[in-house]
Amino acid sequence: MNLLARLALHLVLISLSAHAAVVRVEIKERADAGKSAYEIITGKLHFEIDPKLPQNAIIADVGLAPVNAVGKVNFTADLRLWKPKDDSRSNGAAWVEIPNRGGKASLPASMMEQGFTMLNVGWEFDVAADKMRLEAPRARNVDGSAIRGVVSAVFTPDKLTEEKELADLVDYPPVDIAGTGSRLVMRDRAANPSGKEVPRERWSLENGHIRLEGGFEPGKTYEVFYISEAPPIAGLGYAAIRDAVAWLKHDPASPAKVKHAYAFGSSQCGRFLRDFIYLGFNTDEQNRIALDGIMSHVAGAGRLVLNQRWSTPRAISAYHTASYPFADTALRDAVSGQREGVLDNPRVKHAPKIFYTNMAAEYWGAGRAAALTHTTPDGKQDIALPDNVRSYFFASTSHGPSSFPPTSQVKGSPLANPVNANAAILALRLAMHRWVTKGIAPPPSVHPKLSDATLVPINDVRWPQVPGLAAPNAMKAGGRVRNPQLPDGAGAGVELPLLVPQCDADGNDLGGIRMPDAAVPLGTGTGWVFRPEAFGSPHEFYPLRGAWVPFAKTKAEREAANDPRLSLEERYNTKDAYLAKVKTVVQKLIERRFLTNADLEPQLKQASERWDWVMRPKSS
Repeated sequence: MNLLARLALHLVLISLSAHAAVVRVEIKERADAGKSAYEIITGKLHFEIDPKLPQNAIIADVGLAPVNAVGKVNFTADLRLWKPKDDSRSNGAAWVEIPNRGGKASLPASMMEQGFTMLNVGWEFDVAADKMRLEAPRARNVDGSAIRGVVSAVFTPDKLTEEKELADLVDYPPVDIAGTGSRLVMRDRAANPSGKEVPRERWSLENGHIRLEGGFEPGKTYEVFYISEAPPIAGLGYAAIRDAVAWLKHDPASPAKVKHAYAFGSSQCGRFLRDFIYLGFNTDEQNRIALDGIMSHVAGAGRLVLNQRWSTPRAISAYHTASYPFADTALRDAVSGQREGVLDNPRVKHAPKIFYTNMAAEYWGAGRAAALTHTTPDGKQDIALPDNVRSYFFASTSHGPSSFPPTSQVKGSPLANPVNANAAILALRLAMHRWVTKGIAPPPSVHPKLSDATLVPINDVRWPQVPGLAAPNAMKAGGRVRNPQLPDGAGAGVELPLLVPQCDADGNDLGGIRMPDAAVPLGTGTGWVFRPEAFGSPHEFYPLRGAWVPFAKTKAEREAANDPRLSLEERYNTKDAYLAKVKTVVQKLIERRFLTNADLEPQLKQASERWDWVMRPKSS
């Protein structure tokens, strides 16, 4: 591309129809995606929404946003679009990758081969300028004066440190850190809202860094509070995704030819998608469906605390993500007296097809309480899922798989969990596309149940004596998060029931989809792990991390270690016998459509490499 053309391209402003929520598209660059037949378009989307429309009035503080000459609210978001250079190669469907803390997604080669388009749009106001970002206006009082209020951030240091950066509050500078609203609280348990006040004279805050005389103790959980002003209208992030999808699907000037759109969101972004649906954002300003399908990955029963004043979406929120309603179907809540569901409430006009994919960490991970997506709010009965919803649990997995070979956080602590379900998640993406476009039903839901005792209260887990992993039975869940849409927050702070998968004699989960690493195990994989002693608070789980404890190689080694789990020698005897079992498992997963034929050889190769690593001499 010559210089003149490039300059012209940077100045392109595509005018859209007067009623569209996307009113301008500023294209900054078009570039080839490597040697593929795809191009990457980057730029900005300029939005204009009517704050009085019911679909927009739900946005917290939108009525206090500055408006233009026609009474509309303006905002912008970063754009990144992967599309086939030749439109005839497009399959007419786009995956909307919800950016995790501003991350920029890439389109896998296998999805390029299928002809998918990929859309990345910034929805989050509190990420760095080089990330996928939303530029949100700030709310002000009706008289034009600044809105002030208390913001807070939580952190748990792993080592003694005198200073901590408050990254979660980067967009909330203090008005007067010496004022009466400034507090620091220290807790012995992360899930416990109470704690001990740290004397004000012992700590200070400057340039986004908090300092404590004597240092922050490892393993203690701290929460800092102070007064800030000018809250961003964070809920516009939902409108940005909704209206970007409407632009992509329906505007003649859209650079990609797309009829269907599916969203994939992992962790923070999976929670974003659950709230997106719950708040009614899947209906656009023209009363059309936005997303035809959604994959909410590793979200558990959590939703994102975004659509409220003083939101801190980038926070990990390990114990504070789940608010009633937890399930899609409207169920009466004995705590609050309310009755509604994520999909079953008056705001939801267009329900998409939905996959919930959870790892073990989302069941064990306290505040994520994934079991509540398929039980009653009190955790006492199973419930049926709606026809448009599937729930898939992957046994013995961490929030995300570790690299292989796995490593420990510190010497002597358990290895990170490498049990990997990524190939199945990719296969399910194709299943979603077939479900929407061809009506081919995906695999039935697979998750643990109370009715067959594969789902149990944590006290009832039959945990074996796995070397290096203490029994987790005494752990508790976090409390409910306040739901700003319901009176009194729908039981905010009430402890969640903690239901987890029952385990087998090895400590591996029952009731889920077992990938080869779990079905033909080389060790025990968990979705939880206690904090190392050196990190402080060894009675607490380390958030979003799992453990993996390989089996002993021989019976003699097992007996010397008092390990009740059968050794590899006793289980498989030879590598060939082990790989034969792996092949059988992979073929069954292909038959069940959780893997594809193309996965057979990579899965066997992975199993072979992992066997060799586990069987290596100890000195290597």
